[in-house]
Amino acid sequence: MTPPLELLWAIIGVLLTIGGTFLEAFAADPSWLWEQQEISVYSLGVTYQIGAVLLVGCMGGKNAAAMSQIAYLVLGLTVLPVFSEGGGIGYLREPSFGYLLGFIPGGWLCGMLAFKAPPKLELLAFSCFCGLAVIHGVGLTYLTINYFILEGFTAESLALIEAIQKYSLHPLAGQLGVACAISVLSYVLRGLMFY
Repeated sequence: MTPPLELLWAIIGVLLTIGGTFLEAFAADPSWLWEQQEISVYSLGVTYQIGAVLLVGCMGGKNAAAMSQIAYLVLGLTVLPVFSEGGGIGYLREPSFGYLLGFIPGGWLCGMLAFKAPPKLELLAFSCFCGLAVIHGVGLTYLTINYFILEGFTAESLALIEAIQKYSLHPLAGQLGVACAISVLSYVLRGLMFY
């Protein structure tokens, strides 16, 4: 991919990630297709933030994904309250910051894998799932460091299990749904854009 196109996707990625942070993901019940009833919509319990990271990786490649997420973190830590609970340098102490930090290698890996071969739905889904796994891996590592090294091993540090449930286990099903949707969307878009 050419550098100007990567830069364009990096800019799009920053904007999509900021917007996706505040936009809740929903899914429609497909039964309305054959029953001719009104559409039932259910919340997935997550936002489109991770979807934006994965979409930029699948569409713009590894460099665009990494650049967009570096810019997102710099904006959130220095200038704008673009994270879900605000922003600023103090956000480094938030338990969820490790997942935001994981956007960089997760998007990079997703983008690298997505462009290994001509676009196939299976390849794009695999790249999204690998990117999501890296995001959670970095997030879990950051949580562990936060609870054991920075705070010391105390009785309160046993809240690590609750934090893992809150930040990794509970949102995982919704994030997998978003990753599947991003795989299909990027497959269609890459077919339309001929790359």
